[in-house]
Order: sequence, then C-alpha cells, then structure tokens
Amino acid sequence: MSIDITLWVVFAAAMITAIATGLGALPFLFVKNFSPFWLSIFNALAAGLMLAASHSLVSEGSRDAPWLTLLGMALGLLLVVVSDKLIERRGAPNISELSGASARKALLILGIMTIHSFAEGVGVGVSYGGGESLGLFISAAIAIHNIPEGLAISLVLISRGMSVLKAGGWSIFTSLPQPLMAVPAFMFVTWFAPLLPIGLGLAAGAMMWMVFAELIPDAFKDASPNAAATTVALAFFAMYAFQHGIH
Repeated sequence: MSIDITLWVVFAAAMITAIATGLGALPFLFVKNFSPFWLSIFNALAAGLMLAASHSLVSEGSRDAPWLTLLGMALGLLLVVVSDKLIERRGAPNISELSGASARKALLILGIMTIHSFAEGVGVGVSYGGGESLGLFISAAIAIHNIPEGLAISLVLISRGMSVLKAGGWSIFTSLPQPLMAVPAFMFVTWFAPLLPIGLGLAAGAMMWMVFAELIPDAFKDASPNAAATTVALAFFAMYAFQHGIH
C-alpha cells in the first residue's frame, strides 16, 4: 500500500471516530420534555461519564510516562481555570440557542472535549504507526468510546436548551481534531508518541475541573444529594465497564 493510500486510510478512520461522537445525541430524539429533576440527573450522569473518561486517560498515560501525564493534568487544570476567568470577564458569546451562563458552560465543555480529541487523534495516528491492524483496532475502540462521550456532551447541551440536532452537530465538532491530528501523528510517529501522555493528562485535568466546578453543582439543584451521587457513581461504573469491555 502506498503512503498516499495509507494517509487516506488514517484520515478516514479518524473521521469515523469523530462522526461516532454525534451518535450520543440519538437517545434524545425519542424524549422531548424533561422535568427539572431529570435535568439535574442528566448533569450527574454527564459528570460520572466524564470522571470515568478522565480515569481512563490518566491510566493510559501513566503506563508509559506518569510524570508527563501529571504535568499534562496540571497544564489542563491551569488552562481551563484561565479560560473560565477570561470567559467570565469578557462574557460568553451566544452558542446556538444558548446565552449567558448556559452559553458559558457550553463553551467550556465544548472546549474541554475538543482538547480531549487532540489526544485521541494523536492516539489514532500513533497506533497506525504500529501497523494497519493495530490502527484499525484502536480506531474502532475510540469510535465506540466516543459514543458515550457524545452522550455526555449532549446531556449538558440539551439540558440547557439546545436542540438535539445541534447538540449532535456540536458533539461531532468537538471530535474534528481527531482526523486533523491523526495524519501528522502517523507521519511523525516517533516525534508525537512521547507527547501523547501530556495530551492525555491535559484533557483529564480539564475534565475533572469541569465535573466538580460545573456539572455536580448543577446536579444538586433539583435532585437530592443521594440521587445525584448515586447517578454519578453508576455512570462511572457503566463507563468503566464499557471501556474495559471494548479492550
């Protein structure tokens, strides 16, 4: 297989992983109206899914470079705190049907999940550097893994008034860095591979901040602490089992 064909294969595989993220919005096509209680539960569910995703990123990065992963986590935390302060100072732009505080939170989660996708894109490209069969396996695993991540994004956006179609579109948008990063990572695999733990840690640190600063407080608004905490734990358990099942 020529290098040109291989690059197209890498790009197509990473694009499929990005599109899979939009599938997380599909369940909301069948339910239109949500009570305040269920909106809080959705935030708790998103928190549990994102906590499990963070755990997975830290575990993966720590296998090869624990200190680089920790450095990435610190950078991710710093990045999201600074970004939140800048958005709060300047005001968040309107995002689709959202404005004000809802737009601010939507912008934060979209930014965090987009950062996360850079690391996944590098992962796809690096895996193809180890052979096409390994690349296909890793791409399939990431694509399946992206569906509940898309669900987490949609839970946050739809609970704040965004339409299902636009939530699915924004979910896919957050994963577009995957095909953009996969090709250069494949071409320069020996250079990108050492940086992957930093990217994984960066995404994990940012997501953990989002969970505790935004999602869990919103989960407590119209649901009891017991219901919210149980939902977070069950979502974490389900995502953890799902991640290990596909591996």
